[in-house]
Amino acid sequence: MKNHSNGLQNIREEAQDGHRFYQTRSSHWDSVAQTGNPPGHGWGGAYRSRLSEVYRFLIPPGSKVLELGCGQGDLLASVRPARGVGVDFSAAMLERGRQRHPEIHFVCEDIHSLKLDETFDFIIISDLLNDLWDVQQVFEVVRPNCHSRTRVVINLYSHLWEKPLEFVQKWGLATPTLPQNWLTVEDVANLLYLTDFEMIRSWPEILWPFRIPLFSSLLNRYAVRFWPFRWFALTNFLIARPCSNDAAPDPAPLVSVIVPARNEAGNVPRIFSRTPEMGRGIELVFVEGHSRDGTYEAIEKAIAENPHRRCQLHRQTGAGKGDAVRLGFSKATGDVLMILDADLTVPPEDLPRFLAALTSGKAEFVNGVRLVYPMENRAMRFFNLLGNKFFSLTFSWLLGQSIKDTLCGTKVLKREEYGRIEQNRSYFGDFDPFGDFDLIFGAAKLNLKIVDLPVRYRERTYGTTQIQRWSHGWLLLKMVAFAARRIKFI
Repeated sequence: MKNHSNGLQNIREEAQDGHRFYQTRSSHWDSVAQTGNPPGHGWGGAYRSRLSEVYRFLIPPGSKVLELGCGQGDLLASVRPARGVGVDFSAAMLERGRQRHPEIHFVCEDIHSLKLDETFDFIIISDLLNDLWDVQQVFEVVRPNCHSRTRVVINLYSHLWEKPLEFVQKWGLATPTLPQNWLTVEDVANLLYLTDFEMIRSWPEILWPFRIPLFSSLLNRYAVRFWPFRWFALTNFLIARPCSNDAAPDPAPLVSVIVPARNEAGNVPRIFSRTPEMGRGIELVFVEGHSRDGTYEAIEKAIAENPHRRCQLHRQTGAGKGDAVRLGFSKATGDVLMILDADLTVPPEDLPRFLAALTSGKAEFVNGVRLVYPMENRAMRFFNLLGNKFFSLTFSWLLGQSIKDTLCGTKVLKREEYGRIEQNRSYFGDFDPFGDFDLIFGAAKLNLKIVDLPVRYRERTYGTTQIQRWSHGWLLLKMVAFAARRIKFI
């Protein structure tokens, strides 16, 4: 009984410590609000302005957004939400927010005990984790406010800047704060894992938190992306998603297998015989692209010989595999969209693995990888292999997620995710003749969970490759520069 009493006493003391922590911080931020100087005033305003730029890139306008520790709501308002809910424990700060941003719904409450009966597309936690009593508890509290596609976007000060921040706060160049937790990215990733979240990616931001024309942009957009400058960034960003372990399984999907085919007549019968049934059934969507070997007629014949197969056949009017893939996706009726190259160098028998990765919730975009298992002798020429390895490293760095093979034709995603990529396509434009990068860049921009799935790459048994080593390599280099401008150096 004595141990039990001691345990209860410890719990009460812990609760009292947490309450005092809350009272101290709410009083502190009330006093900051009453000074008339908003958080991030003076030179610190450059830091807040850069944060807003990054969050606007990550969160599309018209989203449903919750911000924890919103202060007066400037950051939340800057992302232009369709519904914005800001939570903070400083009544004085929220009163300023209501005057500045009447379109935002503000809630005055301790985040540790927050209860909101709605879900959000994005949850912002900006410069808050280091100022919390119990980070794990806050992650647990907001977990019910997530749906399957919710993204939690976090930024927090780097520990390296602890002393410099104390200095600029002392001189009134930044908003004063109370003693901080100073969590690392690894600490946050572990706490997310413990509360059924999964970190998708992390990266450093803001090397120079002051306004100096050109110099600030050079450091904050470019230098901070490279070693050794990245280690001196002021803040670190993380994007996480809720794990789907406790979610009810979706019903078996209808799967559309898109087959771009140009000069592949000899492979058509084997596509029908080797492509397995999956989910509640598949449809084969052929897009024939100006063949000279009778591919269109071969597909017509195979469709007639396989009446048990659900099939579509379309003749491409544009040019390039990318155009064929987009046409096939537009005609497909399935819940899941797959690409299968008609050369069958990626075995159709592997497609159920892609579907399993997607429907299990482990991935939101599944990318085939040919560079893990040994290849057949003539499956890929040596310089093509070197080029693929170089571009895999480059694009992984650009996108912040592992993309071990950018040009493997087999890619799988849900129709609803492709719809979001399509709606967002204007951000990149019609730039991709292959079709691979349109999907990869779109998935990365939407912060989808991209998962590489290794396959065994086979030698062609009919026809010749459509890849032109040097001209397509030059085109890929231009895509690297394009992706850097549109995704990395924002």
